[in-house]
Parts: sequence; C-alpha cells; structure tokens
Amino acid sequence: MGTSDKKYDCQRGCEVWRNNEGELICSYNPKCCERSVFNWLRGIPEEDLKMLFEVRFKNTRKSVYKNDSGQTLREGDIVVTETQNGYDVGIITLSGPVIANQLKRMKIEPSSFEFKKIYRRAKETDIEKWQEAIAREHNTMIRSRQMAADLGLNMKIGDVEFQGDGSKAIFYYIADERVDFRQLIKNFAEEFHIRVEMKQIGARQEAGLIGGIGVCGQPLCCSRYMSDFQSITTAAARCQDLSLNPQKLAGQCGKLKCCINYEAAIYVDAREQLPRVNEPLHLDDGDAFLVKTDILKGIMWFSYDEHSMAQIYPLKVREVKDIIEINRRGEKGESLMEEEEEKAPEFKSAAGEDSITRFDEVHKKKHSHDKNKWHNQDKQQPQQPSQPQNQRQPQQPRQQRQPQQHQQQARSAQQSANSQQHQKPQQQPRPTENKQ
Repeated sequence: MGTSDKKYDCQRGCEVWRNNEGELICSYNPKCCERSVFNWLRGIPEEDLKMLFEVRFKNTRKSVYKNDSGQTLREGDIVVTETQNGYDVGIITLSGPVIANQLKRMKIEPSSFEFKKIYRRAKETDIEKWQEAIAREHNTMIRSRQMAADLGLNMKIGDVEFQGDGSKAIFYYIADERVDFRQLIKNFAEEFHIRVEMKQIGARQEAGLIGGIGVCGQPLCCSRYMSDFQSITTAAARCQDLSLNPQKLAGQCGKLKCCINYEAAIYVDAREQLPRVNEPLHLDDGDAFLVKTDILKGIMWFSYDEHSMAQIYPLKVREVKDIIEINRRGEKGESLMEEEEEKAPEFKSAAGEDSITRFDEVHKKKHSHDKNKWHNQDKQQPQQPSQPQNQRQPQQPRQQRQPQQHQQQARSAQQSANSQQHQKPQQQPRPTENKQ
C-alpha cells in the first residue's frame, strides 16, 4: 500500500495512509481544513509564549495548550492532550507570537490562566486508536438520530465527535426549544458504551460544520474564517436599500446572511451626508418626488410623477440641498428637464464600442430611402401602351409639378386614366400566328 490509498479528513485537516511496510502515517494539511489560520509571525522568537500551542480537533474546535512534555514541537505535529477524563488527540496549527492575538481574542490572560497540558507527540498506537474512534462516528450519528426520533424529541443531531481514546463522544444537536434528553443520554450510554456529552449549536454553526458554496460563488464565510456570529436584523438590510425578500436575504442556514453586516456601517455613515427629503421639491414646472437614491455615489433621482419611474432625473447631494434651501425661502427651483436636455446621457453597449442608437439611424435611413422611392415614382409619368418602348415620354417642367399635398389625388386620377387606355386595345381581335 502506498500514497494512492491516502484518505483525506477535511474535518480535521489531516491525511492518513499506510506505507509499504504497513505503518500508519498521518500528516497535517492546512489546505484541506475549515477555518485554517496562517501564521504570519512564524520564525519570530517569543520567550513568554514559546511553550503555548494551538491544537485543532474536529471541525472548528480549537484550544490553546501548554507543552510540559519537554519535547520540541512544531506546527503540524500530532499530539496527545489532556482532558477531564482520559486523553485526546489533535494537531498543532499555531505557535509563536501569533498565539498572543488568539488569547486576546478569547479574552484569556496568559499569566493567570491554567492551560491544559500536551503530554507527548502521538505514537503509532495512539494514531491507530484515534483512527478507529473516527471510523465509528458516522454510524453512531445515524443510530443516534433514530433513537432520538423514537423518543419523539424535537431535535436534530448534526454531528458526532469521538475523543482520541474512544471513551467519550460529543453529540452536536440543533433544537428550537428546550429539550429534555436525560433518557436519551442513558440510551446512548447503554448502546455505545461511552461517556456522552450533549452540545447545542445554532443553524449558522451547523452550516459552518457542513460547508457549501454561497450565492457569491465562494465557500461559506462561516466555514472559512468566521467563529463569532453576531446578531443580524432587517435594519441592516433597510439601511442599504436591499429588497426585503426573505428568499434573497436568507442564506443556506435559513437565517439572514452574515454578509449583510459587512457594509452596513459604511452605508450608515454615507446616509448621514444625505439630506432628508420629507416633501417634494418645488420647481418651476411642478413638484419633483424622490424615487431612488444611490447612497455611495451621493446621487438622488427625482420624478415629476410620484408613482412612476419612467422618466427620472439625477441630482447630486449639493444640488438637492440648494433646492431645499430655496424652497424654504418660498422660491421655486429651476426645471430639471432643461438640464436633462442639455446633458443627455449617451447610451453605449456593454463593450463600450458603439452607440446603441445606431439601429435607429439605420432604420431612419431605410425609411427615408423608401420615402424617396415613392416620391420618385410619383414624379414619373405612366407609359402609354400604344407608344413604342424605346420612346421616352417628355417630363413636365419642375414648376408645373403638383404640390405634395395633392399627390394622392393626382395618383388616383392617373390610375383611372391608365385603366381606360388599357381597355381599348383589349377590344381589338388578337391576331393568330398562322395569319400573315
């Protein structure tokens, strides 16, 4: 067996395979795990934090441990850590001065906090036992869901994580209300012969555990880097003029998207610079109503019809403030139509090469060509059937041509005359071919 039989555990960020001698090998792969952290202070010595390491377990569970083993450890090593009962197995993901930032984020004071210990670097027997416990997780999760359904509990078990020594398991569940699972814990202990810990998570955390692709085309933020979830309300969507459509604002977890809060502060600051338009603007040619606002660009769009956006006119923030000040003095502002006629926008294609009005010009030329064609036909006199074909009929002088408004009457008269001339030769007998 070689590297072709390699198994990737993206929930823990490790690769497991057996070499040709049958020895189990496990290595850390930071590219194959959720919420991986880059150590941008690697190589910088820090005497106060040189014994502290961040150890990663399944999914997003991480913690900082102290190295009391006396061994030289580095990032990517698989270590055996201290727990309340037994031991656990994890992977070192961070070390050095960047640990101080992590402790500051978790509000931990290194001088007074009691860190759990790292016993040693994991041996082959530890890794073997660890992988056997991992292999039981999926079947345990399926069976635990069936047992919870049999008891009629309104809860969903999303994931199961076994401890490194296989003596304990953490059951992650989701519930909308409080659940009495005391009997369920007893059933789990009798069924799986392990110690049970129930841990409730929210819908956002479940989406981070499962992962997926968002509407933006990128992996979900909760599965990439987010660990602290803030409350999100529709007020953040209103300040950005977003459509209050639940299907568009909700993410894959069924809650409001976390990215709604990203730009909310910028929109709040930009709105403070906009004037409050509580009534229409009084202009010389009527009242203009506010129908749309571009908050970041500082452009406000007005229309003379309050319930229509067929024809709207843009105004900058300074221009709107000036008109409001003029209205306060009892005067009316200038018309928006005159400014629009002077500065007519030029519509271009997406590539920006040609104007979209080029189709109208071609149609206009074609229409004028057809009009000239009919005009030229009106100028020509109809040929008499009795005249030879090679003899041309003399044209009338330019001054004697009829005006354009009487062309239709002249055309009808000429058609009646032609019909009379055509009827005369038809009355004569047609000569036969044998007659000479």
